[in-house]
Amino acid sequence: MDAKSAIIGVLVVVIAVLGYMLWDANQTKVKVDLPGIKIEGR
Repeated sequence: MDAKSAIIGVLVVVIAVLGYMLWDANQTKVKVDLPGIKIEGR
């Protein structure tokens, strides 16, 4: 495996991990949005 393939592989892994972290941070499992009450839980 040459250096170019290794760099591409590392970049793909880093992008996948960052994408998952961003997706997970935006997920909410419980969301109650009533007038005057807003509850979000994970």
